[in-house]
Amino acid sequence: MLIKRMASAIILIGVVVATIYIDWVCAIAATVFIGFGLYEFFTMVEKKGIGIYKYFGIGMGLLIPLSILLRFELTKKWELLFVVLALFFLILMQFNRRKNSGVIVDISTTIFGILYVSWFFSFIIKIRYLEGGLGLLAALLLMTKLGDIGAYLVGSAIGKRPLLPRISPKKTVEGAIAGLFFSALGGVISRPFLQLSYPHLIFMGILVGIAGQLGDLSESLMKRDCQIKDSGNLLPGMGGILDEIDSLLFTAPIFYFYMSILLAK
Repeated sequence: MLIKRMASAIILIGVVVATIYIDWVCAIAATVFIGFGLYEFFTMVEKKGIGIYKYFGIGMGLLIPLSILLRFELTKKWELLFVVLALFFLILMQFNRRKNSGVIVDISTTIFGILYVSWFFSFIIKIRYLEGGLGLLAALLLMTKLGDIGAYLVGSAIGKRPLLPRISPKKTVEGAIAGLFFSALGGVISRPFLQLSYPHLIFMGILVGIAGQLGDLSESLMKRDCQIKDSGNLLPGMGGILDEIDSLLFTAPIFYFYMSILLAK
């Protein structure tokens, strides 16, 4: 299992390194990740018997990163236009149903999937398109993924006190603390990219670390609800794409808004 996990990690790192340098290539790669993430999310939800509109949700969800990739900006908050359109068409599609039960749950879950996977992860593209986006995205990945790695390694080695056993039995307090430490270390390492003071970088690393762990726990909560271990099996030893981007789903929007404020100043 460890060998499979390491092999999958090397492949993922290779994909990131190969695509991050050119903004539109990075955007295409992020769009592909979103497509797989949406598929895994809707497949996961289907196992609960919820009648979501799987391929409609995937299609509408992909419009969000594609619009950013193509720099389409009809309105100031144009990404939400597709969410509104998705809601509009989902309501229209209900008119052909033979029964009325489950309508609210089905529509809400489909919209939630689009927001949770597509809109949140599309901030990766928006970060890459910012001034100095290559360094900003590299810093985000360092802080987020070092936190994930630190929490996993320390938690597996010496973790004894369960963090939230109802949600994720294997996560420990020791692992969570180590994750924050490694995220802060990622912030310090990111100084060449961010040009901020060390206290500021440590604060940012801890902030990103907290958001990343909340993202991880949130996906674990959903998997427990759906009674599955992994969101998919695309990455041997690691699970699915959604299992690997869950922390970034929370860190990317927070980091984007934080850096946008700093850049504006």
